[in-house]
Amino acid sequence: MSDVSQDKAVAHWAKTKNLMWITLAVWAVFSFLIHFFVDALNSIVIFGFPLGWYMAAQGSLIVFVVLIFWFSSTQNDIDAEFGFDED
Repeated sequence: MSDVSQDKAVAHWAKTKNLMWITLAVWAVFSFLIHFFVDALNSIVIFGFPLGWYMAAQGSLIVFVVLIFWFSSTQNDIDAEFGFDED
């Protein structure tokens, strides 16, 4: 780790921080914002289920699982780009 230049470390942290903020924003939308509008979303019915109910029961959970895998994959790509990846 000591052979990494300061500029490279700063660039790595900038990309990692950007990824963190994007992930946090997506998480906040599907944790709070969608659930605030459940009543309005319930007027939309898909396959017999109100959309608000579906998003509260399963939709958010599906997004969270996908978000975990996307974050991990993207962070691995960032690490590999700057030489911080594991062998």
